[in-house]
Amino acid sequence: MTSTRSLPRPSVAKPRPAMRTRSLLASRLPVWSMMILGLIGLAVFFLYPLLANLYFSFTNYDLAGAPHWTGLRNYVYLFTQDSRVGKAALNTLWFVVILVPVRMVFSLGIGLLLSRRKTARGFWRTVFYLPALVPPVASVVGFVFLFNPGTGPINAVLRHLGITGPLWFNDPALSKPSLLLLGLWMAGDVMVIFLAALLDVPKDQYEACELDGANGWQRLRFVTLPNIRPVLLFSAVTGVIAALQYFTEAAVASMIANGKTGIDAGTDQLLGYPDDSLLTYTQWMYVQGFNSFQLGYASTMAVVLFLIAAAVMAVLLRRAGLFTKAQG
Repeated sequence: MTSTRSLPRPSVAKPRPAMRTRSLLASRLPVWSMMILGLIGLAVFFLYPLLANLYFSFTNYDLAGAPHWTGLRNYVYLFTQDSRVGKAALNTLWFVVILVPVRMVFSLGIGLLLSRRKTARGFWRTVFYLPALVPPVASVVGFVFLFNPGTGPINAVLRHLGITGPLWFNDPALSKPSLLLLGLWMAGDVMVIFLAALLDVPKDQYEACELDGANGWQRLRFVTLPNIRPVLLFSAVTGVIAALQYFTEAAVASMIANGKTGIDAGTDQLLGYPDDSLLTYTQWMYVQGFNSFQLGYASTMAVVLFLIAAAVMAVLLRRAGLFTKAQG
């Protein structure tokens, strides 16, 4: 009986570490070459301003001379001594809590109506979207004119009906609700996004609900809303970011209602009219930075706003379950 010996296995040459590195670099070079411009733009226009703003927030800087290190003095002043920043923060919070949800609900309602309309569908979509194309400054000027308590057409119609019209933008209690009406009139941009999402909801799910005897509210709750959940999240995130940076509409409304037409040396007194009811956080930050030339303090306000916005975004994304899904 002949003995058999196992034949030696052919040796396979392993690639050298240097060859693996060159191969890896060669495969990733096209990717990095296409991303390099974006990365440069991110570093120049985001990372550098962010780090510079963080540094200036610990200094006394007025653009005329070199910044002087002051430590936490700006932060202490912001949270303990600035008498108008609290009112500005509350007004900004009002726009975040009231304006954003109301705009979303209104836009969703209009989108639902337009998605079910069969006749003149394009006409009505155009009608509701056109106001979003109007520049914000022109929209505010038009609204302040319409709601002028003395000569505006709205109060003129109310007087014709025997009703005493309110002061609208000249009343501290009605100035923010007046801007809310403006926000609803310009909600066409959000409406279009919702409309596209609604038209993409599978029809067979609606048919299955109808066969099960579901009513309109149940179809909305169990079919429509779950299917457009990513769009709802996108609208909420972008809406909150825009509300935290709310500036143009409130500033223009304050100045036009106060009879002013431009930004001058008295901007800190003009913004927020009437009675600081329209003074937002970003307006007060602008006044401190470019009217009072306290760039260090304005940078402190910007850092706090960035941290608040990041925290709000984290809460929204956490509530949406994106973090848990990514971890899973």
